[in-house]
Amino acid sequence: MSEAVLYDYWRSSAAYRLRIALGLAGIRFRTVAVNLVTEAQRDADNLARNPQGLVPTLEIDGLTLTQSLAVIEYLDETRATGFLPKDPPGRARVRALSYAVAMEIHPICNQTVARHAADNSNGGITMESWMERFMGRGFAAIERMLDHPDTGRYCHGDSVTMADILLIPQLYNVRRWQVDTSGHRRINAIAAALEDLPAFAAAHPDNFRPAGA
Repeated sequence: MSEAVLYDYWRSSAAYRLRIALGLAGIRFRTVAVNLVTEAQRDADNLARNPQGLVPTLEIDGLTLTQSLAVIEYLDETRATGFLPKDPPGRARVRALSYAVAMEIHPICNQTVARHAADNSNGGITMESWMERFMGRGFAAIERMLDHPDTGRYCHGDSVTMADILLIPQLYNVRRWQVDTSGHRRINAIAAALEDLPAFAAAHPDNFRPAGA
């Protein structure tokens, strides 16, 4: 099997998700950096592989795949990774936890969105206050969602699922913006267990930070 290629940016939480997923699946991959700071994601080469002008993009199995959740589900379907439970209620719960991050927190806390809000607020909004409001609200909701009998060592039982793969990169952003999570007992316990796993540790942005960044 040829090596997979991941087009990513070291601090992109969506790319971070795929680094974790590929590691858990035992898939060898190399990364090709797409520098979001210089807007390289809008260059012709990146648009040719990712028409949305985003990262990540994964080349695998002769395919070019975009959108991190779709890729994670593809890996689950083709490699039987267990990222989604076999039972429909379990799949629904894992998807709900994953979507709470990917569709509720992540889009509104994208730096492009937050910067636009701050730049057009006449000083009423700062990047920090924006992140605190929306990441804080989002993580408080996830903490409530984890108050559930199916929560175990991880978000859903004692096996790593897509929900865990989504949680840790967003938690990295939460910590980066110094949003207080000290009251989120379940999230913090799950994160502590996940961050000890080799695939999660290997995927950490610090391991992909370019020189001088």
